[in-house]
Amino acid sequence: MKLAFSTLGCPGWTWNEIFAAAKDLGLDGIEIRGMGGEMFAPAIKCFLPANREETVRQMKAAKMTFPMLTSGACLGKPGASPAMEEQNLEEAKAYVDLAAEIGAPYVRVMITPVAAPEDADIARAGENYAKICDYAKGTGVKPLIETNGVFCDSKVLRAFMEKADPLTSGVLWDIHHPYRFHGESPRETYDNIGRWVEYIHVKDSVMVDNKVVYRMMGYGDVPVMDTLKILEDNGYDGYISLEWMKRWCPDLQEPGIVFSHFQSYMNCLMGQLR
Repeated sequence: MKLAFSTLGCPGWTWNEIFAAAKDLGLDGIEIRGMGGEMFAPAIKCFLPANREETVRQMKAAKMTFPMLTSGACLGKPGASPAMEEQNLEEAKAYVDLAAEIGAPYVRVMITPVAAPEDADIARAGENYAKICDYAKGTGVKPLIETNGVFCDSKVLRAFMEKADPLTSGVLWDIHHPYRFHGESPRETYDNIGRWVEYIHVKDSVMVDNKVVYRMMGYGDVPVMDTLKILEDNGYDGYISLEWMKRWCPDLQEPGIVFSHFQSYMNCLMGQLR
């Protein structure tokens, strides 16, 4: 298994700071979810056409990859206007285009924007997801749907994925959400959706007064080790990416501390699997 962090965790860092931190920590990749004041990946300075080739060269020289571009495209928000729905589809397509250019194998899409369960138009999401998967055919990029919103219930996501094209679709398993918001064990989640899982988001938390409070890895109660054992037993060799929520929760610990801790903690856990 390979390690990465999402740029969601370091909203104040420049590209050079992000690259240097990942390289110095010996990580395998950098997941892109905004940089500075720009959330739309194709508009981030290091990915503009004039800079794109040099950015990819830097990563290759450091033996790192961009494993995922994490879009904000939502496919099943109830009551979305035709214009809003088209905007989400165009965002996902733009991410597929950029991912193909920089060699990123995955693009994240969601059913709705909230992590916890909320109302969703699952049928409409299925139609939109099929459009994005069809658009990505032949690009080397696969759109992954995340375990958030109603898909925190992995039985619901399983039914959704059973209708998707198995060659062009897949799941981003954020191990936090089904456990925290739907009370699922990692085994239950994997039994339902494991055949489609191609990427992992990890974060830790505790519940305080019925609210989620994020913690550095190992300081919460999310069953990370149990998940790693299941993945190892089933031959998963993809990415485990830290999604530290610093951009949305600015009072969280600083990324320099958190990323270093993540790297050492995860390597310790993975060492126990061998």
